[in-house]
Amino acid sequence: MMPKLAIVREPGDSYSKCISCHPLRHTIDVGKARRQHAEYCRVLADLGLELIKVPRDDENPDSCFVEDNAVIHRGKALICRMAKDSRRGEIGAVESILKGMVKVRRASAPATMEGGDVVHFSDRLLSGVTQRTNSHGISQMREWLDVKVDTVEDPSIVHLKSYVTYLGRDFVISMKRYSKHPTLKGFTVLVVPEDEGYAADTLTIGDTVLMARGRPKSQALVKDAGFDVVSLDVSEIEKCEGALTCLSLIL
Repeated sequence: MMPKLAIVREPGDSYSKCISCHPLRHTIDVGKARRQHAEYCRVLADLGLELIKVPRDDENPDSCFVEDNAVIHRGKALICRMAKDSRRGEIGAVESILKGMVKVRRASAPATMEGGDVVHFSDRLLSGVTQRTNSHGISQMREWLDVKVDTVEDPSIVHLKSYVTYLGRDFVISMKRYSKHPTLKGFTVLVVPEDEGYAADTLTIGDTVLMARGRPKSQALVKDAGFDVVSLDVSEIEKCEGALTCLSLIL
């Protein structure tokens, strides 16, 4: 089903203080990040999505990564309980918007849950059990959203979608470490080259796949699979260990 809406939020004044171990974090250019975010929004609009813009949050550095705030499935949303205390101030404005659109419930302690761990398939969800999402969070998500949830357990990673995303038409793009995981059985798995791992985080709208610029081999794999590709410069997003899926909640 073609999505209709995208919830987005531009980077705030404190963006350069984001949670990140990226070696170039100290070079973050907030103005450039906002321009890249604006181009991302323009592409989503050109692909037919209505944009719902959450007011900018200058106090919470990671607030532009709205995907982590909620998991949405078939008319319901689980408002996430972030693993990092410093991110829990982000959710209020996003929750307020979602309350006017879908049924909402908040995840509660001891659950931790972040949307960046959840891959959406047509009939189920796939969630990482990671540094940011625990088994309690997955149980609450499964119960509230009333959906089958398979898991990939790897406490060494931050978010699963940095490694695996769904392209549509039973195609998945993945880094090699998860390409043969049993939860992906039945899919055609496109494996990104080791030197282009960042390309595994993609965002598909219809038959168009948004991909990070500068990963030509991975883009060729996706084009050869029959998808259109839009290449976006997200250098300043990458420095905050964010990626294309992180910047929107798609409905």
